[in-house]
Amino acid sequence: MNRKIVSSALFYLAVAAIVLVVLFPFLWMLASSFKTQVDIISWPPKIFFSPTLQNYRKVFGEQDFLKYFLNSTIVGASAVGLSLVLGLPAAYSIARFRQRKLAVFILLARLMPGISFLMPWYIVFSRLDLMDSYTALILSHILIALPIVVWIMSTYFSTIPPEMEESAMVDGATRQYAFWAIILPLSGPGIITATTLSFIFSWNNFMFSQVLSMEKTKTLPIAVYNFLSYAEVDWGGVMAAAVAIMAPAIVLTMIFQKYVVKGLTMGAVKG
Repeated sequence: MNRKIVSSALFYLAVAAIVLVVLFPFLWMLASSFKTQVDIISWPPKIFFSPTLQNYRKVFGEQDFLKYFLNSTIVGASAVGLSLVLGLPAAYSIARFRQRKLAVFILLARLMPGISFLMPWYIVFSRLDLMDSYTALILSHILIALPIVVWIMSTYFSTIPPEMEESAMVDGATRQYAFWAIILPLSGPGIITATTLSFIFSWNNFMFSQVLSMEKTKTLPIAVYNFLSYAEVDWGGVMAAAVAIMAPAIVLTMIFQKYVVKGLTMGAVKG
């Protein structure tokens, strides 16, 4: 009995240590967002301090943060929506017709460094006069979201028995109708997983927005740059902006957590 108690205690201590290591950077950032610049750079670090909302006032008052939030929402939602429209049929085709070469080709687009696409994107969009436009950012972010949708959903579709749509086709339904009326309703957890993950990756993307956007279409990750200058770094503003950027992604993940876990695990058990 004592051995069992000791084993349980050691297990929970190990879990607590791992959780602390994982959460420490976020907790430090959250605490720093309520500190003054003096408290942030003080050594040794201050554990106890008088919290202030001045950093958040800078973010939402002095900076046009809500505009950046709207830009990120428009770009992320549009990119994910178009990726679902294109990616779901592609994933179904890969799963049902075993188009492995196509799947690998799509995965390569995700594995290649984003900077390798940046110069071609810049040349094309500048020639088409699309710099600092939602079109340029949405198309570039599709490059982030589409491979995620295809790979998650192709694995998920492969777990659904093909006999289900074949039965509908025997009754006179087309393959397209069977996909729309039967397969998609059964794929809810997978679709939510793909949507959540691709939106988060799009939301956090910095590189494409840094080059392809200007004043009109700046997104949230670019907002952090407003607190950096040649002379100094406003660490309080950076931390507050980072917390504000992370909050929607954290809330979205918490809301759809069980669907994300279910979607990932169901795709993982396919032999």
